[in-house]
Amino acid sequence: MDPATDATQETIDAAIRAAAAALAAADPAAPATALPLLREAQQHLTVAIDEAMAAVLVTEGGSIRTTGALAGLSENAVGPRLARTRLLAAYGSESGRVTAAGVERARYDLEEGRHRDGTDLPEPPTPMRFRARRST
Repeated sequence: MDPATDATQETIDAAIRAAAAALAAADPAAPATALPLLREAQQHLTVAIDEAMAAVLVTEGGSIRTTGALAGLSENAVGPRLARTRLLAAYGSESGRVTAAGVERARYDLEEGRHRDGTDLPEPPTPMRFRARRST
């Protein structure tokens, strides 16, 4: 197996384990304390979904539309999420999206043994989150 796909599998596995741990710690009888843990689990699942989509596209030859449909996302929502993955971060456009051309290039580079893993790129911005203006 290729080191890039091995790293992706490890990332997916770690995200699933972290989500399971957060869910196991969430007590449904105490919703106020469960909410942060549920949010943490959701963030880990988002990472797992994004990395799995990248793996489907690069290693299994799926299309962006089909992969998005498998994940329950629209085609337009997939590109920015792929730009945050280990497998495709280096193939994103300046606008922060991975397009079909980027996926094709990543496939080619992987086949040729020249895959760029994006470790030299700056950390992607975290997804936007609601923040209350005041603490009331």
